[in-house]
Amino acid sequence: MFIGHFAVGFAAKEFAPRSSLATLLSAALLPDLLWPIFLLLGWEQVRIGAKTDPWPPLDFTYPWSHSLLMTLVWATLFAITYQILARYWPGTLAVWLGVLSHWILDWISHRPDVPLYPGGPRYGLGLWNSIPATIVVEGLMFAIGTGLYARATRATDRIGKYGFLGYVALLLLLYAANFLSGPPPSTAAIAWSGILLAVVFLPWAWWFDRHRVVVPTRPSQ
Repeated sequence: MFIGHFAVGFAAKEFAPRSSLATLLSAALLPDLLWPIFLLLGWEQVRIGAKTDPWPPLDFTYPWSHSLLMTLVWATLFAITYQILARYWPGTLAVWLGVLSHWILDWISHRPDVPLYPGGPRYGLGLWNSIPATIVVEGLMFAIGTGLYARATRATDRIGKYGFLGYVALLLLLYAANFLSGPPPSTAAIAWSGILLAVVFLPWAWWFDRHRVVVPTRPSQ
């Protein structure tokens, strides 16, 4: 999953409107934010070209960032920290579920390489085995997630409007390029591209979200 994880963060804004979009996206992306760091530290590995499948030609070993047990640990630590700082229970629940959703979506999309716990059995339903199905599922998720965000918030100026639209457009462009590009040149390139993605997209989300206001829900008739 790529834009599918972003979809979860966008959709969570409707449930936790007082939470920053950057926080909600950080939760949904958290294992992928940790993984490049762990990869550079040598705690986790990825082999390029180890798979015969056309996409992605990568073999992952990521027990500390992506196993179900550690995902629950990261989710709980994130939620506790958020509740201490923000004192906002809807946001706390949203970030906990957001982190957990990452493992669930990876279990659906990955081949059997997502572990239950470090060193434990690995599972995956293999949505990636069909590129068309992957595009349809993630595309639908992204459309729903961004649609919910757009319904829950309203731009107060051009930054709020065009910053959001540009963000969505660039994510879709990167998603398309991911299918069309060849294998990455090295594991370091994979790690640094992941870090760069976080450095660019999380502050950007915080920026345009600050220029949008929550749309009040209409009282029931």
